[in-house]
Amino acid sequence: MNMKTIAIIPSRYASSRFPGKPLADILGKCMVQRVYEQARKAFDSVCVATDDDRIYDKVISFGGEAVMTSSSHQSGTDRCYEAYNNYLTAHPGITFDLVMNIQGDEPLIDPSQLKALEKAFEDSSVYLGSMAKLISDTDELFSKNTPKVILDNQGYALYFSRNTIPFLRGIPEGEWLSEYPYLKHIGLYAYRPEILKKICSLERSSLETAESLEQLRWLENGLKIKVVKTDCTTFAIDTPDDLETVLKILLKTGK
Repeated sequence: MNMKTIAIIPSRYASSRFPGKPLADILGKCMVQRVYEQARKAFDSVCVATDDDRIYDKVISFGGEAVMTSSSHQSGTDRCYEAYNNYLTAHPGITFDLVMNIQGDEPLIDPSQLKALEKAFEDSSVYLGSMAKLISDTDELFSKNTPKVILDNQGYALYFSRNTIPFLRGIPEGEWLSEYPYLKHIGLYAYRPEILKKICSLERSSLETAESLEQLRWLENGLKIKVVKTDCTTFAIDTPDDLETVLKILLKTGK
């Protein structure tokens, strides 16, 4: 099945922990350019969605496509939906089978991950998808900044949490990693266009508010999220220290 996918990269200049991070230099290229170029290795149609002229101008300067969006969106998915509609308006007659939302702060995203998530939609019953990776580090396992996900037997998400789930009763926390295959949620999403429209019309939910995880709104409204497992390393840059870590990884791998 030849699926036509558009990858959208929401990218905001404002960040409480790292203002201007989309334009942060990473070995001669800004962060958003690195994410864009990785996405272009997987898909023909890639677009940065931003509310800032500096980011828009930078994307255009390196030959990328970008659209301006509102600065009032509560989530990356809302920005993604507006960008999708703006893109369709700018390209009359074009249609897509799938919209993929790629985080603008993950310059190590691998094209194989993107294609693996796209492949899950060859099953016509799948309409929402995301990704997860096995946790191998104890600090990550108990970090509130690392959302975890548990799946049912068909690979659909049962729940996402900043807490460590599931709780292993009667087993010391230091042994949890060896007793259960814990999964870290990777903030990569794909939606069929009609479902993207639907989830952006849903009211913010109580679970979403409690955990500050927008995908809980979808689960709370009865929508199913297919989760594809990956072995690829990803690293979201939230702080300047995170940027230093990514620089070391890139220098070591020579990418």
